[in-house]
Amino acid sequence: MKYTALLSSRPFRWCGDHLRGLALASLIANIGIIVTGAAVRLTASGLGCPTWPRCTDESYTTTPEMGINGAIEFGNRLLTFVLIAIAVACFLGALARRRRSLIRLSVAVALGIPGQGVIGGITVLTNLNPWVVGLHFILSIVLVAGAYALWRRVDAGDGEPILLVPAPIRHLAWINMAVSFAVIVAGVVVTGSGPHSGDHGAKRNGLDPDRLSQVHADLVFLLVGLTVALWFALRAVGAPAEAVRAAAVLFWVEMAQGVIGFVQYFTHLPVLLVGLHMLGSGLVWTATLAVLWSLRTRPPVPEPASPLPQPTPATTPAPVP
Repeated sequence: MKYTALLSSRPFRWCGDHLRGLALASLIANIGIIVTGAAVRLTASGLGCPTWPRCTDESYTTTPEMGINGAIEFGNRLLTFVLIAIAVACFLGALARRRRSLIRLSVAVALGIPGQGVIGGITVLTNLNPWVVGLHFILSIVLVAGAYALWRRVDAGDGEPILLVPAPIRHLAWINMAVSFAVIVAGVVVTGSGPHSGDHGAKRNGLDPDRLSQVHADLVFLLVGLTVALWFALRAVGAPAEAVRAAAVLFWVEMAQGVIGFVQYFTHLPVLLVGLHMLGSGLVWTATLAVLWSLRTRPPVPEPASPLPQPTPATTPAPVP
């Protein structure tokens, strides 16, 4: 009784009523922290706060003496608390909706955020080791996937999924997603070999950036080819308009990201273009997920049928004495 009353309280009801908006805020915030993390690295502010979890040995906050680099790094750390607040609100909303699928997804996203903070701390304590920095970014990509799944499941049911396209098309979409993830991983490794290390004294991974950039570009060509094949295949089998549109959006997002990538490479990695490319990676990943989610739907769980009323036995009137 107390549990039911708690779920009916005003904060829970508000979160439940606005869960879709909260899930979208979580998705945007997790993409946004990719961009702010890029700003930390591109402004050489990675060690603006030289230790962790405190900003300095004496204080959890930055000081004016630490300058703009300290402010940028400390500001990025503060965004973690924004993510936590949104994640908690999503969890309360999922509880209010009383749907296990939403509760599991909200918990997964919420647990990933402290993990991201810990990896960020290890990044600082290891003086911006490029492999740890890369792991920090990969976890952000995973959190984007979790936040996107939560956003899509709010309006979907919990019934068995209804597949909207033939199995070969679904397999092609999964391969497309795997290659998209591989492109992101390759980009992370390229970044670890390049000049934007987050601090002037930070080490690089020691790999050849030109060769890595070629591998990254080859994977991009493969991804674009798969996306075009998926787009035409969806049109050929008469897939729902949402799926065809999602594939088209993915293609054009990839085109924009590819243009930024090539221009930044041939202009020797200007800071602004690298930041846009980081944003683009989050958008390509989100568009990839959108295609996959458009290939099936989930209906609501049907209500259990109520038992038919049993006929009342006829009663024989008592004999009149």
